[in-house]
Amino acid sequence: MGRDPDAYDVVALTGHKNTDRLAELAIRHRATLAVIADPERYKDLSSALAGTGVEAAAGQKALLDAADRPADWVMGAIVGAAGLKPTLRAVRQGRAVALANKECLVSAGGIFMTEVARHGTTLLPVDSEHSAALQAMIGTSPDCIERVCLTASGGPFRTWSVEQMAAAGPEQALKHPNWSMGPKVTIDSATLMNKGLELIEAHHLFALPPEKLDVLVHPQSIVHCLVQMSDGAILAQMSSPDMRTPIAYSLAWPERMHAPTERVDLAQLGALTFEAPDAERFPALRLAKEALSSGGSAATVLNAANEVAVAAFLEARLGFLGIAGLVEATLSACGDLIGQDPLTADDVLELDEEARIRARNWLPRFA
Repeated sequence: MGRDPDAYDVVALTGHKNTDRLAELAIRHRATLAVIADPERYKDLSSALAGTGVEAAAGQKALLDAADRPADWVMGAIVGAAGLKPTLRAVRQGRAVALANKECLVSAGGIFMTEVARHGTTLLPVDSEHSAALQAMIGTSPDCIERVCLTASGGPFRTWSVEQMAAAGPEQALKHPNWSMGPKVTIDSATLMNKGLELIEAHHLFALPPEKLDVLVHPQSIVHCLVQMSDGAILAQMSSPDMRTPIAYSLAWPERMHAPTERVDLAQLGALTFEAPDAERFPALRLAKEALSSGGSAATVLNAANEVAVAAFLEARLGFLGIAGLVEATLSACGDLIGQDPLTADDVLELDEEARIRARNWLPRFA
């Protein structure tokens, strides 16, 4: 948008707490509305936007109202379960929704995809792996797909021993070898939970059973997904590890647009390597696969517990190996909650909150 401002009219931008950055972006992109989720920061936002012509608002209701505003395309990128209701509101407008929020599908996949179908919404995945899968599967009948394999870089600890990982702190875990991402996603990449959550996403996005979904570790992060067809062919989507590629694809859909990303030079790379993930060193991936196979509310509990665990790790209240340990303990402690599917977004959020409470109760045992 910044490269071609005349091509887009920005209806609304939202942020969590950083009013200065939100105001800067709203002014630069000539947004009609800017919304800060934290209501206590409304005065700061209003002051920063005074005289600019950009309307300021704050709080959860304002986020929902922003999602309701008429627009051709909406990016759903609010991190965590907090993004569920605003993104559902956008889906119910029947517009194109570019989805960068994992939790909408992990915590409420059945509810979310039912609303997508009901309202004729065009859902465009923005995760690089799911965008790659979409591109590889265009024009292919689901019956012809044998396997969809998402790739993982392996994160910063791909070659570390369990003993080394036990001593790792946030500083080491946040040093991703290929991608520049936010703290939560970066830690999820280090545990491989991110890839497990992406398997759950793929299950809902593409209506594929768990047995057709897999993960390969690919340290170069050039191949983002491989789709194996019933005739033995494998289609792979490749690009440099740069989120501007899937974002550009979702913005230009169903066409393509120029993106100033580094072009892949295969001769210079020389080789692309792949390996199976190590389930013993990275148990978070196993937990996510088990939650996907269990169905019901298991994925909702998994996601809530993982958010609590990652936050505790970033605050140095939990060791790295304790992340998966706390998630597994919470899943066991929530057996009474897992057996049934939530029927509404409110049900999901209530379950999410209860799972967080139980995860926090277990946290002292892993600290």
